[in-house]
Amino acid sequence: MTQRYAALLRGINVSGHRKVPMAELRALLEGLGHRDVRTHLQSGNAVFTTDTGVSEDELTAALEEAIEDRFGFRVDCLVRGGAYLAAVAEACPFPTAGIEGKQLHAFYFSGPPDVERFAAIDQEAHRPEAFALGDRVLYLYVPDGLGRSRLGDVVSRPSLSKGLVVTARNWNTVLKLVEMTRED
Repeated sequence: MTQRYAALLRGINVSGHRKVPMAELRALLEGLGHRDVRTHLQSGNAVFTTDTGVSEDELTAALEEAIEDRFGFRVDCLVRGGAYLAAVAEACPFPTAGIEGKQLHAFYFSGPPDVERFAAIDQEAHRPEAFALGDRVLYLYVPDGLGRSRLGDVVSRPSLSKGLVVTARNWNTVLKLVEMTRED
């Protein structure tokens, strides 16, 4: 039995730093025994098929180790199954019809975030921007885009997600990864 997964790499290919060419990432994933490997964009999104029975954490650890061995630097990664990604998209508490990808983001966490830390944020002070927590994800609605968002700066503070790996994707990428990991 096989399953489709997405690998989300954090902080690569930004301003010429921590370069991980997508062709090399595909080859690396194939070298780990994964099949049907495809990448999306240059920002560290890959999908692959592998045998079931291996946990997301085990897949993540193997990928992080292989990247460090190949490229000489550590890259935090998250590996998530296609069913989880679809559930995240379906559970979005914000209206998604007609929205631009830059207006809605999913911040994926390596584990459950500390709800109390996020509850301390005064969301009213940041309206019309808003966020909501889900299953190992934070949804962030920013009508003017993340680059101009004050709330985005607040929810991105390392102290809020202490001890967790966090990587964000805009809504277009969220939906594309759901499509790419869909089991036919």
